Amino acid sequence: MTTALPTNDHLFALTQAALAACGSPALDSGSGTLTARSPITGATLGRVGGGALDVDIAVERATAAYAVWRTTPAPRRAELVRHLAALLREHIADLALLVTIEAGKIHSEALGEVQEMIDICDFAVGLSRTMGGRTLSSERPGHRLMETWHAIGPVGVISAFNFPVAVWSWNTALSLVCGNPVIWKPSDLTSLSSIACQALFDRAAERAGAPAFLNQTVLGDGAVGAALVAHAGVALIRATGSTAMGATVGPVVAGRFGRSILELGGNNAAIVAPSADAELAVRGITFSAAGTAGQRCTTLRRVIVHSSRHDELVDRLAAAYGTLPVGSPLESTTLVGPLIHQAAYDKMAAAMATALGDGGRHIVGGERLLGDIGPDAAYTRPAIVTMPAQTDIVATETFAPLLYVMRYDEFEEAVAMQNGVPQGLASSIFTTDVREAERFLAADGSDCGIANVNIGPSGAEIGGAFGGEKSTGGGRESGSDAWKAYMRRATNTVNYSNDLPLAQGVEFV
Repeated sequence: MTTALPTNDHLFALTQAALAACGSPALDSGSGTLTARSPITGATLGRVGGGALDVDIAVERATAAYAVWRTTPAPRRAELVRHLAALLREHIADLALLVTIEAGKIHSEALGEVQEMIDICDFAVGLSRTMGGRTLSSERPGHRLMETWHAIGPVGVISAFNFPVAVWSWNTALSLVCGNPVIWKPSDLTSLSSIACQALFDRAAERAGAPAFLNQTVLGDGAVGAALVAHAGVALIRATGSTAMGATVGPVVAGRFGRSILELGGNNAAIVAPSADAELAVRGITFSAAGTAGQRCTTLRRVIVHSSRHDELVDRLAAAYGTLPVGSPLESTTLVGPLIHQAAYDKMAAAMATALGDGGRHIVGGERLLGDIGPDAAYTRPAIVTMPAQTDIVATETFAPLLYVMRYDEFEEAVAMQNGVPQGLASSIFTTDVREAERFLAADGSDCGIANVNIGPSGAEIGGAFGGEKSTGGGRESGSDAWKAYMRRATNTVNYSNDLPLAQGVEFV
């Protein structure tokens, strides 16, 4: 089932209205460096970035802002974040519309992404009054041993198209309350969403009476991101992208003794145990695998199902996939929107061909839909392929709605398959056996940064830290104590006695 697509003129009018509501400049044909387009129809909406900010200038400005911001009390810094949250609440529909137009997300997911921005702002405001170090027991009488935390300097955020605004907010809200300015390099596929965010931020900063240049957006291609990564004045680089991108970024940042938070590839699995609730599993798998057209880093890409439940599960998943409405994400009935561009569909088709050549069996999906609208809009039905084993193509992330289903017989075999890929982002198990659930979460269970029970791997709350292991990068951001990544720790010893005892009983007269 497919839904109708809007005209290009309608898309352009919607874009202009949303930009204006957020306080952004109107979009025109211009002479900018970036082409703004929509995957909904493949249409070019205009050009942006004609006056793109130079990275060196941005770092210079951020450094000056840092000198003031780092000594501002954290609860006062949070006032800026509180004003930003208020503006996001006011303009949630406008910003969500831009996300839908540029990234192709269905309406409810786009609204959810902006809600995530609001949630992390609320989290950061509360955090501003609870961040603190520890007082430790000193072995020396008359001494106090403690830890304090301080801002680190300008933070560079490099985000991807699939979460064009939420990831920026995760890092910006925390960075600001920690005392750091932000320089944001958004995906060149979602420049309009970032421009709208910058406009809302500027309004929030004005309301809060905050210093200028606490958030700056630098637009451009990969060369702009590379300049940000290499700049010695950027204390922390937070980057989303492929594992190959991370393999380039990590050494550059380490080579200049900077810090990095890398959120890279994911090849997420769900184990379906003999005791699994079939209805729950099908619902969780379908959303996790087909939601966002398979373009989340936490998208479910592998199902490892017990042999006793395999055929039943495949049949139920195929039936569920057959009812998914594919088409314009602007329509409220649509559940699967477009892939970001034609190249994404080509990679999906190539992966399917390889999987079938490896002995896979095509169950449903993968065909090109709405092909008459032109080559620049790529719609497909989410696909399922059953595999006889976990081959190289299964262990390779394909950023599209392509789900591999494999059998297992023993629990240890399932965990080994779950862990037997280079990536380590998200994982899950569907079981009503408490022993299996606990074993999955134990040290010798899932090796991922996210491990869920009776829920798919996709869809995280901001209260928990987000990130993965192995070639996913190892970084953590958003909730929990992820704020520590944006600060430096100092160990302090205060002698309030009249003596000078040395640690470990050392005597030096």
